[in-house]
Amino acid sequence: MNIFILTGAGLSAESNLGTFRDKGDGLWTRFDPMKLATPGAFARNPGEVHAFYNMRRQNLLAAEPNEAHRALARLEAGLVGRGNFFLVTQNIDDLHERAGSQRVTHMHGELLKARCTACTSAMPWREDLSVNLTCPHCGRTGTLRPDVVWFGEVPLQMDAIDDALAQSDLFVSIGTSGSVYPAAGFVEQAKELGIRAYEINLEPSDNARLFDEAHYGPATQAVPAWVEKVLAASVRS
Repeated sequence: MNIFILTGAGLSAESNLGTFRDKGDGLWTRFDPMKLATPGAFARNPGEVHAFYNMRRQNLLAAEPNEAHRALARLEAGLVGRGNFFLVTQNIDDLHERAGSQRVTHMHGELLKARCTACTSAMPWREDLSVNLTCPHCGRTGTLRPDVVWFGEVPLQMDAIDDALAQSDLFVSIGTSGSVYPAAGFVEQAKELGIRAYEINLEPSDNARLFDEAHYGPATQAVPAWVEKVLAASVRS
């Protein structure tokens, strides 16, 4: 079986990383994305943008993978030689990797990387960013930014994502709101290709009606239970 998995903020919420659109305590209910997550915002006030992402980076460094992350790593390992596994995440954290996932496609970039707006070089970065820092590649000062995709920018690796989805037998969306495109459109692509679609979420997403099957509950319970079923079926087949 060829499985294509999309993960969103709901997967990392139980690792104490904030979701974005939760009505109670989502990041975008407390912070204005147009002031913190656009190229224009960075151009107008880079210090404020850096402060926001420095806060998120420190939060990430203190977080740990949860049982849902570890279950997906087990699924990847268990499918070796039995099928293909493609994991794409909207999350900019590294919890999939820390849980043991070997191949993760970060369509929205990575918080623990910086990118130079002058020479476009990307590099690992675990410390705070500021306008006073110098790019280690080109030597310019004030050009480093978080290597994440902001509103108005094009998500990464879309060609590889489209190819992997077209070759899959099952599309699984985990912890996503179903409201952020292009990721929210993946289920429509899957349906047009005749691929079964399965949703695992705390509650129905905005596009829940498009899925063939769904399981609702905490990711740390729902994802491991689903993974065990898939692995058991792959052994029998």
